Amino acid sequence: MKGWILYKSTAAELKPDAYEIHRFIEVAAEKGIELRVVKPDQFDIIVTGDDRKSILLDGEVVSLPDFLLPRMGAGTTYFALAVIRHLERLGVCVINSSQSVDTVKDKLYSQQILAERGIPSPRTMFAKNPVNINLVEIYLGFPLIVKALSGSMGKGIFLSENHDNFRDLMELIHITNPSANIILQEFIRSSIGRDLRVLVIGGRAVACMERIALAGSFKSNYSRGGAVRKFKMTPEIEKLAAETARTFGLDIAGIDLLFDGDHFKVCEANSSPGFEGLEECCGINVAEMIYDFVRKKVDEK
Repeated sequence: MKGWILYKSTAAELKPDAYEIHRFIEVAAEKGIELRVVKPDQFDIIVTGDDRKSILLDGEVVSLPDFLLPRMGAGTTYFALAVIRHLERLGVCVINSSQSVDTVKDKLYSQQILAERGIPSPRTMFAKNPVNINLVEIYLGFPLIVKALSGSMGKGIFLSENHDNFRDLMELIHITNPSANIILQEFIRSSIGRDLRVLVIGGRAVACMERIALAGSFKSNYSRGGAVRKFKMTPEIEKLAAETARTFGLDIAGIDLLFDGDHFKVCEANSSPGFEGLEECCGINVAEMIYDFVRKKVDEK
């Protein structure tokens, strides 16, 4: 089996902290998979009926892989998405699909879909300019969460504690980047400094961990130094995570759940989930599990 991983850098350019890509390379070698890590700017796309010669890699026509794993997540550019779409149309098994990657990249759109399907998630508003702070206070209250429309690993997320703090933050954003797209979300107090990351592969929730923020921080991301520990997979967690992944069409997903009293709300879905913390605290080989699923999908094509 031959595969490509679409990432922001090639294998030769990988930094030591690119844990997941290093794991994919390592496990591919163990399983006899011919793997190549490629980045979008290596490609040229030609729109033509001559299918197999309509995409070039480093200026050359190359044999197509059996599968493509997009691993750019929220950093997926328009051109990267075009590469994914083109390979899909050439018959390559792409996991996750271009549509699902594009959908979850947009945090407002994905929240709209969750609400439409009746999946519990935080109340969300789009922060149009100028922001009506009184309206925000009525429908969301303070404190509240301020998020960039696209982002990952806890970047572009702020906790605004009160009316004055929120006004100052909105003024700063307007001055520095007046075209920034921002969403506002209700603050789930029972989940402050902690949440759950559930890994879903092939429609099945396979692992769950609790993420705990560093003292003084409300961001629990493992990539930002948060602690992790294995968390019991309850039927509610399993159903909510699997249903969210299915709703977005994600074959592989990291579903983030917020503690909401005795229940949970979906914070967001990730199409390119990190899994260092999951492997560490749950004692599983995520790369191998993903490859086993990919092989099954390739065999079905």
